[in-house]
Amino acid sequence: MLSYRHSFHAGNFADVLKHIVQALIIEALKQKPKPFVYYDTHAGAGRYDLMDAKSQKTAEFKNGIEKLWNNTELPDLLTPYMDVIKQLNPKGELYYYPGSPLLTHLLVPRNYRLELSELHPTDVLLLQQEFQNKRSVSITQKDGFKTLIAKLPPIQRRGLILIDPPYELKTESDDVVRAIKVAYNKFSTGIYAIWYPLVSRQQIESFCTKFKHSGIKNIIRIELCVKADSEGYGMTGTGMIIINPPWKLAEQMHKLMPWLIENLKQDDSPFYKIETISSE
Repeated sequence: MLSYRHSFHAGNFADVLKHIVQALIIEALKQKPKPFVYYDTHAGAGRYDLMDAKSQKTAEFKNGIEKLWNNTELPDLLTPYMDVIKQLNPKGELYYYPGSPLLTHLLVPRNYRLELSELHPTDVLLLQQEFQNKRSVSITQKDGFKTLIAKLPPIQRRGLILIDPPYELKTESDDVVRAIKVAYNKFSTGIYAIWYPLVSRQQIESFCTKFKHSGIKNIIRIELCVKADSEGYGMTGTGMIIINPPWKLAEQMHKLMPWLIENLKQDDSPFYKIETISSE
């Protein structure tokens, strides 16, 4: 199924949370001079034009990155993330938003490698154009889970694996858990960052419970809900499951979440949670 296009959703509140967490993890990896590898199983396009018809149709970025862009009092922890956004928009107007691979590329000038997988033919072409002549970047138009597992463990022995499928298919949450178990058995020291949308609270709790029973230790869950839970249509929140998180990540997100809630809320009942998922 190749109907999903992230350009409709680029820069929304879910992207903001995902990319803030990603940026903080990368900054932690950069504390050591040793090289690392970045895997992205659902890479999407390299960058997104927020003035494009697809972005303008949904205008989801207005409840996401635009609120940060227009805020003059940002927490210091957001600096690496926002510096990338500013780099893409040097004239001071918000036009472009990075995909996860481009965010990594701009945050890490050296000592890294990008391994990117994307199935959608249009997005693969855009990705190839974005990273043309970049020897440190590998792009494959293949199933991201199979490609990831085939390439583990990396020779660098350090790495961040980002997994953020669209969850359009009913099987995708189970596919994520299965892939993580296999990947972890091959590369247990890697940092795994799994994004999820919150549409149904029951489904998300079931998803997180599967990680609790996975046999994997050292897992945290970071969840931002911009409005009260609902069984209606559309996301009310978003979250990240992090395996082997940097030791300061939970503390950093505890500092950021009240600010993010205040600035991204969409009703009077926003909330967040940061918790350890203890494997049995």
